[in-house]
Formats: sequence, C-alpha cells, structure tokens
Amino acid sequence: MVGIWIRVSTEDQAKGESPEHHEKRARYYAESKSWQIKEVYHLEAVSGKSVINHPEAQRMLQDIRSGHITGLIFSKLARLARNTKELLEFAEIFRENNADLVSLQESIDTSTPAGRLFYTMIAAMAQWEREEIAERVAASVPIRAKLGKPLGGQAPFGYRWENQKMIPDPTEAPVRKLIYELYLEHRRKKTVASILNERGYRTRRGTKFSDTTIDRLLQDSTAKGIRRANYTKSLGDNKRWILKPKEEWVEIRVEPVVSEELWNQCNAILEKQRISRKSPSRRTVHLFSGITYCHCGNKMYVPSNSPKYTCYKCRNKIGETDLEEVFHHQLKSFFFSSSEISDYLKKADQVIKDKEELLTTLIEEERKVKQDMDKTYRLYLEDQITSEGFGSRYKPLEERVGQIADQIPELQGEIDFLKIQYLSKDEILNEARDLYSSWSSLTTEEKRNIVESITEKVTIGKEDVTINLCYLPPSPELMATGQRNLIPALPFCHITLKGQKPPSPAYPRELRTVGDHIRKKRLDLNLLQKSVALLIGVDKATVYNWENNRSSPNLYCMPEIIKFLGYVPSNKKPKTLGERIVHCRRLAGITQKELAHRLSVDQSTLARWERKEREPQPVYQQRIIDFLSPFSL
Repeated sequence: MVGIWIRVSTEDQAKGESPEHHEKRARYYAESKSWQIKEVYHLEAVSGKSVINHPEAQRMLQDIRSGHITGLIFSKLARLARNTKELLEFAEIFRENNADLVSLQESIDTSTPAGRLFYTMIAAMAQWEREEIAERVAASVPIRAKLGKPLGGQAPFGYRWENQKMIPDPTEAPVRKLIYELYLEHRRKKTVASILNERGYRTRRGTKFSDTTIDRLLQDSTAKGIRRANYTKSLGDNKRWILKPKEEWVEIRVEPVVSEELWNQCNAILEKQRISRKSPSRRTVHLFSGITYCHCGNKMYVPSNSPKYTCYKCRNKIGETDLEEVFHHQLKSFFFSSSEISDYLKKADQVIKDKEELLTTLIEEERKVKQDMDKTYRLYLEDQITSEGFGSRYKPLEERVGQIADQIPELQGEIDFLKIQYLSKDEILNEARDLYSSWSSLTTEEKRNIVESITEKVTIGKEDVTINLCYLPPSPELMATGQRNLIPALPFCHITLKGQKPPSPAYPRELRTVGDHIRKKRLDLNLLQKSVALLIGVDKATVYNWENNRSSPNLYCMPEIIKFLGYVPSNKKPKTLGERIVHCRRLAGITQKELAHRLSVDQSTLARWERKEREPQPVYQQRIIDFLSPFSL
C-alpha cells in the first residue's frame, strides 16, 4: 500500500512538467511492482523551500504513522522537497515507521545505509541548487531595476507595460489624475473613493475604490514621474515585507500623470493628517448593524442620540430592543414549528433528488457516448470511414466524455455533502433549539457572532420585518468563530422569516391633547421636530414639550397649528353656546379681551356668556354667529 506524492511548482509547469505526467509515471511504476495505490497527495504550484507544514504533507505523514500507507513514490527527490533538513526529517519519520521512500529518477531506497547516504547527498545538492537560484535572482533584481525593466507584477494603476517600458495608460491615467485633484479639493480619502464610485469608475479588477486604495495611490511616486524599484524585501513565507536601506533603492524616471507640485501638496496633507491623527475611539457595535436595511433600499444606522435603527432617507425607524425581540421570536417560532420544519425538509429532499437524477442522466449519457466512440473506432478499423472522417466524428465525442468525467465527481461530491448535512439535521435542530432557548443568557458579543454567522439581511418595512437567513451551522461553530460560512448547507439555508413590526412607542395611540395631534401628523409626514417648529413659528423645545404634554400651545399658536394639521384638533364637540365661543376663540388664537372688543361688549359680559351665566341679547347674537361660522361647528 503506497501513496503518490505530486509537487510541481509553477516554473516546472511552465516547462511542461504537468502534475498529470508525474502521477501517470508513478502509477505505472506501482502497477509494475503490483503495489496498491491508496492515496495521492497533491501539492501543485507549491515551492519546495518548505513543505512539511503543508496540509497535504501532514496528511501523508499521518497516513505513514497510522500504517495506511507503507511507502511513498515520487518522480525525483527535488519533487519531494528542496530543503535538506525537511528531507532528512521525512527520511527519519519513514524509517521509524518501517516505510520506504521511492524516488524514480535517483532510484533511492532508504532501507539501506548506502541508500540513506545517497539520499542525504542528493538532498544537500537540491538545497544548494535552490539557494543558488535564489541568490542569482536576487542579484539580478537591482540590475534589471536600474535598466528600467519590469521585475514582475502589474504596473501601478494609471500605467501599463509596453515593450518593457512603463507608460501612462490612456484609460486609467485620467482617473489617476482625478484622484489627486479630488483629494486636494475634499481632503478626505473616503470622500474621494465615494465620488469615484458614484461616477462609475472602478479599479483594474473591477471593484469599487476604497479609502486604503486611494491612500496607496496618493503615496505612490510613480504618478509624479519617479518609479521606485528594489525597495522592499520579504522576510519569508507568510511573513511581512519590509523596506530595504534607501541606498539600495532604484529610482527610474517615467512619464508623469500629475505635476510634482500637485503630488507634493496631496502628500503634505496626508502627512499632516497622519501626525495629528488621534487614536480612534472604540466603535459601538450594534447587534444588527451592517445588515439592516429599510424597505426603500437604504441601509439603516443607529444614531448616537437614539437607540433606534433609522433610515435617514424616509425616517423609517425600529428600536434596537424591538428588532432583537422580533428576530428571537421568529427564529424560535420556526425551530419549534413541526409543520414549517417538515415543509422545509421536504424541499431539502427534493434538492438531493434532483441532483441524483442529474447524476443518473450524466452517467447514462457517458455510457452512450462511449458506445458511439467504440462504434466510430470499429468503423475506422474496418476502413469504412477515412482518417479525416474518423477525426471529425471522434474528437467531439472525446471532448464530451471529458466534460462528463469532470462533472460526475463534482456532482457526486455535492450529493455526498448534502446527504451528510441531511442526516445530521436532528442534531443541528436540537442544538439550534437549545441555542435560541438560552438567547437571553448570551452576551452581546455572542449574540452578535450568531447574527453575523446566519443572517444575510434584515429588511424593515412599514408594518413588518423580513429576516433572510443564509446558513445555520451548529452552535459550537457559531460560538467559536462567528465567521459567515458561505457553504450552501442543508437543511437550513436561504430561509426567509417575516414578523410584525412593533408599533413605535412615539406614535400616539389615542389623540387626547393638541400635542398628540401634532406628534401623529409629524410622524405621518416623516418630519423632524425642528421642521415642525419652523412651520408653526416656535422653537424645537416648544414642540417637544407639546408632544410630551409638558405644556399646551398658547392661543396665538393655534392658527398655525391648525394650518399644519389641516383640521381642528378637537376631541369633543362643544354643545352649548358658551362652549362654542370658548372653543372657537382658542382656535382663532385670540384672548377674551380681543374677542370682546371685536363684538363691542365688555370683557366681563363675554366671560359670563362663556361661563353660561348669561345669554347674549338679540343685538349681539348675529355678531356671535358671524364669528363662529368660519369654524363650521
């Protein structure tokens, strides 16, 4: 029982040494030895500098230790690794587990002393060869840089390589220049990125501009005509890059896309902002921030002065506590509803059934295509078709078999995965029920991790809340990582839950006072208290006090209030003449003294009319009717 080791770097693949070639060679050798191949370890496009920590290498060593395989076949020693230390470690591990290393090219057998000596010598030569190549490449970098030749990688945004020279790109250069001009005007990197994205500009990869991209492009001196090269070096695999000493830097003149003065102005602003920048304050993380949207399409935020998710466009709101209660209630309703779970699992069954039917169709098609290939080949052998006819008929069939051969294992893998997820549905469901039953005992951070992991989007409508779930992993995974898993797992994926939106506590349920009428009208119109205050002619604090019934509107404010409301804010209809006079006088915003003067009576006489202590004489009744008629009481 042996394994096959395939490690082919990108340079080797460019030379024509494909992974398939190395695998076929090893398989032929194993067949000739009557060895059974148990595993194939793939490390395509992996450098031989260090491979022992690669997942495939660790899997191979585990198989050796467990006895799953007793030998490893590889095409040549350099394919196993190019590091002497790691090669000797491999040999020691294989010797301790009575396993063999088989190199086809060097014919090495590590079970003998001579084989181990030869193995060590070849390993040392492989490492020496790697280090020599690395030194030659490193030595050539400064020379190529001074000659202005490309050192690999793409040209910076705004430029392109042409005949090994860096020149401005006619499409990107104007955008690169616009970045500097916008930054000089606005002095904000995020603002510049937002303006570029709104105008439809995109990066070379087709993504939107970000503030970090703007910062990098602003600092790049290539734009002003000075391209730096040979100024960084890597500290090794998976480690950061550092700057080389300035004396090793190479500066090459290129055609600028902005003036040096503009470049210097922008970078002076950047440097000043960098020096004066304060440590950022800790950001408040709300439970549903980043995934909560209004029905109008805009994202909703929690202002610093209000515990509500708010849409700044249409003023749609929902309290943080209310949204959490809706979320919790809907999840519990789903998981504890046998009918909903049953319906959803039926859909999961249908998904697996559809994929199995597709797999059966592909297998049957593969069989038929191979039969057609055999028939075509027999016709060719019997000289019933020419070689040209054979090629034109056989090649399409061969290509189709190859396509099916690629689709079948992929589809089988999907079905296996879905079945495993389906078989574990009871365990997942029980964990989900336990998790959401203990929701109230979780910390805010734990709740946030759960929301991020399973929620795709929350949409706040006028009267309802829609929750779109993307994936529900088991609770240990939720609590451990809080990372969103994008695997389309069954049985819980792409679930849409909908619940009733709680009424806003600010919305008056009963209109008892003028302040209640004002609050209702303002909320219906999605206006701020500040806007209503301007319409009525008072300050914001006055409207706030009216709406919270801390004070009542003065008489002189009533005409403007009625104009704003569009109706008379009356809770009960006055019955007597005195009640009608008082009511209409207040609506008109005039005092007893002003109305008495208008009716040509004494103020005390009017007061007696209002208190129902005396009835108006006939001479005054017509004047009173003329005053009351505009109010239609």
